[in-house]
Amino acid sequence: MKRLTMQLTGTVQGVGFRPFIYTLANRLGLTGYVINNSLGVKIDVEGDDDKIKDFEKLIYSQCPPMADIITAGAIHDLPLLNYIDFKIIESSYDGSREVSITPDISTCSDCYRELNNVNDRRYHYPFINCTNCGPRFSILKDLPYDRDNTTMRVFTMCKACQQEYDDPQSRRFHAQPNACPVCGPVLSLYGTGLISQGEMALKNAIEYLKKGAIISIKGIGGFHLCCDALNDAAVKLLRVRKNRPLKPFAVMFKDIESIKKYAIPTSADIACIESRQRPVVIIKKKNDTELSPSLAPNLRQIGVILPYTPLHYLLIDTPLVMTSANISDLPIISDNDEALFKFFSLSDYILLHNRDIKNHCDDSVIKVINKYPLLIRRSRGYAAIPLRLPIKLNKKILALGGHQKSIIALGIGDIAVASQYIGDLSDTQTQDRFREVINNLTSMYGFIPDLIIHDKHPGYYSTKWALSNDCPSIGIQHHHAHAMSVMADNGVNVGDEILTVTWDGSGYGDDGNIWGGEFLLSSYHGYKRLYHFDSFRLIGGEKAVKEPKRVALSLLFHMYGRSAMDMNLGCVEIFTDTEKEILYTAWERGINSPQCSSAGRIIDGAASILNILQELSYEGQSGMMMEEMYDKSIIGFYPYEIRDGKILWQGLIKALIEDRSEITVRVTRFINTLAQIVIIIAGEVGKPIGLSGGVFQNKILTEKIIELGDKKGIPILTHKFVPPNDGGLFLGQLMCQRKD
Repeated sequence: MKRLTMQLTGTVQGVGFRPFIYTLANRLGLTGYVINNSLGVKIDVEGDDDKIKDFEKLIYSQCPPMADIITAGAIHDLPLLNYIDFKIIESSYDGSREVSITPDISTCSDCYRELNNVNDRRYHYPFINCTNCGPRFSILKDLPYDRDNTTMRVFTMCKACQQEYDDPQSRRFHAQPNACPVCGPVLSLYGTGLISQGEMALKNAIEYLKKGAIISIKGIGGFHLCCDALNDAAVKLLRVRKNRPLKPFAVMFKDIESIKKYAIPTSADIACIESRQRPVVIIKKKNDTELSPSLAPNLRQIGVILPYTPLHYLLIDTPLVMTSANISDLPIISDNDEALFKFFSLSDYILLHNRDIKNHCDDSVIKVINKYPLLIRRSRGYAAIPLRLPIKLNKKILALGGHQKSIIALGIGDIAVASQYIGDLSDTQTQDRFREVINNLTSMYGFIPDLIIHDKHPGYYSTKWALSNDCPSIGIQHHHAHAMSVMADNGVNVGDEILTVTWDGSGYGDDGNIWGGEFLLSSYHGYKRLYHFDSFRLIGGEKAVKEPKRVALSLLFHMYGRSAMDMNLGCVEIFTDTEKEILYTAWERGINSPQCSSAGRIIDGAASILNILQELSYEGQSGMMMEEMYDKSIIGFYPYEIRDGKILWQGLIKALIEDRSEITVRVTRFINTLAQIVIIIAGEVGKPIGLSGGVFQNKILTEKIIELGDKKGIPILTHKFVPPNDGGLFLGQLMCQRKD
C-alpha cells in the first residue's frame, strides 16, 4: 500500500476534472479525496502500489478534453492515513491563486442531442450546458471556480438539477452553470415594453427576424445585433444604425453544410470553424448567392461562425448577421440595464436573459494563412487560457498591451494570463472597460504586480495609467514588443537572435518619429534597427491614418515636390487647388506632418495611387481590397533600392504610377515586391525571420513571403497563439528582459 499526494495547476477547474478523478480513483479501488484549491486541484490517494502508478499515468492520458495540466507536484510514499473511500470535498482557498481560468466553451454534441429531444426535460432550453461545455470565464467573479463564485449563484438548483450535480455518474456532476427551465435563467423579449418571456420570447424573436427586424440578442459574452443575412434592406438599415458603412459583418450559419452553400471553406477553415472555441473565421464566399451584397461590400471574403450557445442554435433558421451590439469602435455591451437604455436606437427588439455577464467577451476572429490558423482577435474561447513563456519571470508583471486592440496580461512565473479583447483606448468608454478588466483579472488572481510594462508612446492612455500608479513601470518600444511577441509565440530561447520584420500602421519610435516598416535584429534583451523604409512626412498625422489620399500626396510630394500637384492621378485630383496648396505648405514646413517609415501607410498610399480607395471605412481596408485583386499567375516585381539600412521605396512607387497594366497586374507586382524585399534582406542578414505587426494579417503577402523563403531555405516564424497585430503586444512586453 502507498499514499500519493498531487497538486495540479493549469486548466483543471470547470472542465470536469474532479469528477474524472473521482471516477478514476473508484475504478482503480483507491481511497482518498480530490479538492479544488486556489492553486488548481489537489489529490490525496491511497491504495495498491501498481494501482497508484496506473492512477498517476492515467491522469494525463485520459483527462477531460478541456483540461490542460501545466505543472504537477507529486509526493510519494507518505504515511498512510487509512482513508475509507474516495470523496470530492469542498473547495478551499488559502490566499495565493495560480489556477487557470477556463474559457467559455461551445455547446457540446451531448447537450445538442438533449436540446432536440422532445422527451428531455431540457428540450429547447436556451441555457442547457454540462461539465464539458457552456459559460465559464464570462460568468466568473472569483476563484476557485465554484458556483458561489459565478453569476449563477442567484439561481438555486431544483431537486432534479441538484441530483445531477451531486451524482458522480452524471455528465453534470459539479457543473457549476447547471440549470433547467424550472430553476435556471429565463429569456425576455422587449419592444416598447416587455413582450414575452421564456419559450414564447424565443418564438417571437424568430418571427420578427424573418420579417426583417433587427434584434439585440444577449449571448455568452455580450449582446449581438442580429438580422436576416439574406435580407439586404435589413442589413443596409443595420449599417446605418451602427454607423458602419463598409466594414464586413460576420454571419452565423446553422451548420457547416449551410456555410458550404454560400462560401468555399478549405479543410483548414472547417477545422477552425468547428473548433470548440467557435471563432469567426474569414473565408472565401461564393458569387451570386442569396446573401445580402451589403454584408461585405467590395470583398470576396466573409466572416462565418457556427452557433456556440443553445440560444443561437435555436434562433438560427436562415443565416443571421451576428455583430457586436455597439456603435462602431465602442466596447461591446453586456449589461441588461445598459442594453435597455441604449439599444432601441440600434435595434427594434431586445432579447435578453437574467444570467449576468461578469466578464464581457467579443467573438474571436481567425484567418487561415499558409494552412494554419492566425488569430486576428483573441477573445471568447481563448481569453484567460494560459500561455507558456519560454522563460520564467522573476517578478509579477502586468503587461498593458497596445493602445489599439488592447489586451492586458498577468505574467506569473512562466505563464501569461491574457485578458479578453478590450479595444481601442481612444474613447472614455473603452478606457473605463480597460480599468475594469485590470481590476477583475488582478482581483481573481489576488495579483499585485511588481512591475508594469507599457508601450513607450507617451500619449497613450495605457502609458498614462501606468505612470499614475505607485508600482514601478517600464516603457517598451512598440516594434520590439512585436518582435518579442513572435519570438515567444514560437518558443525562441533566451540568448538567441532572429531578424524580425515588424510592419504595421504606426508605432512610437525611439527617435520620436512614427515607425512601422522595421527590420530588427532582436533578442529578449534588446534590438538593433538594421533596416527600415525610408521616412516620409505624413501630412495630417493621425488624420492620414483614415485618409490614404493624404498618404499618397505625402509620398508624391517627397518624390516630386510641388510638381506633384499637377499629376493626373485620382489621389491628386480629389483635392481642390486650395487644399493642395495648404497641404503642400504643411508638408514643406513639417506642420502636423511627422516623419513616418510605416509599411502599412505605404500600402495605403499605393491603394490611393491606384485609385482603389481614397478614404478608409475601417482599419486595414486598403490591404484587404488589394488582397482580393492579387493574381497568383502573374509574376514580376517593381524596382527598389536598399542603401545604408534604408529601403528606398521611391522607385517602387514611380514604377507603380508609370505601369499602364490593368490593376490586378499592378497590385500583384506591388505585393510581390514587398515580399521580395523581406527575403532579400533576410538573405543578407542570414538569420531566421519572424513576421509580426498588423500588415501580416494580409494572407497573400504573408504566404508570398513564406513561399519565397521556402525556395531560399530561410526559416520563417509566424504567430501561433496571439495575433500579429497590437492584440499580441502583451506577450512581447512580458518577455522584455533587462540585462541588469
